[in-house]
Amino acid sequence: MQTKIAANTHAMKRWLGKAETTLGNHSDRLNAINIFPVADGDTGTNLYLTVRAAAAAFASGSTVDEPANDVGAVLAAAGRAAMEQARGNSGTLFAVFLCALAEPLGGHTRLSAPLLAAALNRAQIRAWSALSEPVPGTMLSVLEAAARAAGECDTAHNGDDSNQALGLALDAAVNAALDAVVQTEDQLAPLHAAHVVDAGGVGMLLILDCLRSAVLGEELQDELLDGLHGYDLQDPHIHAGMPDDDGVEVMCTISLSPLAAATLRQRLDELGDSVIMSQVGSASHAGSPAGPDDAGYDDDDDEDAAEVSYRWRVHVHVPEAEPAVAVIRSLGDPTDISVSQLSMPRDPGLPAGQHGHEY
Repeated sequence: MQTKIAANTHAMKRWLGKAETTLGNHSDRLNAINIFPVADGDTGTNLYLTVRAAAAAFASGSTVDEPANDVGAVLAAAGRAAMEQARGNSGTLFAVFLCALAEPLGGHTRLSAPLLAAALNRAQIRAWSALSEPVPGTMLSVLEAAARAAGECDTAHNGDDSNQALGLALDAAVNAALDAVVQTEDQLAPLHAAHVVDAGGVGMLLILDCLRSAVLGEELQDELLDGLHGYDLQDPHIHAGMPDDDGVEVMCTISLSPLAAATLRQRLDELGDSVIMSQVGSASHAGSPAGPDDAGYDDDDDEDAAEVSYRWRVHVHVPEAEPAVAVIRSLGDPTDISVSQLSMPRDPGLPAGQHGHEY
């Protein structure tokens, strides 16, 4: 097995390409069991489209300026592409996961067990913190379990950075993710009542197994899905029998200062739920350029002082779009605002902006 291991940038590109294909093949079944947080039957579609955006970053040449051998740099570029085009709860959380995963890998030419443990831990912390009200029994729990298992494996092998240790850590992460997926059914009342596991959790399990497959040069473990409640092909589209969810999903990208971002999160929490906010890329500066000793302000500390701002990807479920859009616009100049009915499954063949209203 060890002769096949390749944990460099080429393996990361294979990972995302493999994940795109796998999620495309499984999107229908993921949609079928998608009943939390709303039974809108689009988790598979949202994950697929977001992963496709990440994989397309390589094909489009958007990573051409990134160091060719820097694992973290190429994944960061893919993460930015995913975040800009993230779809739904699951897609947004995947984009958060990918961006955070890239951070500890920056400057490294290959993945190792210690780096995998650090990256997964960073990713699961960032994913939990992106949600205003994170809920166990979702893909968050699956990420947390995978990160914990990889960390424990790395500790048991004293930080061994060999290919063998990496293989063991990847195996441990995927096995722990599977256990966490099985447990989701009893962690959330709607899943328990419907006798299904969490759709986003299954999607993350597939993504992690694609990483294992791409690095180790092995086939995907199709048996991972055997016995997952609601996932057999003969099972019906469970979400179709659930009551329709009123309201809409609002998403956009916007540049905000940290204070304005905190204000927006608070105000969106008051209007709706499933609030997710995560940074896209690095900080930028508005106003006059700051000198090295003025901490972002000019000598006169006047109104033209530079203010650090960040691009944010924003996601929220609200009863009506207009109040949320008004709040967003009151704090900045959003781009790519999209509004989709929660009760209407989205067609992956439609380009962005044709799933609901555009503002």
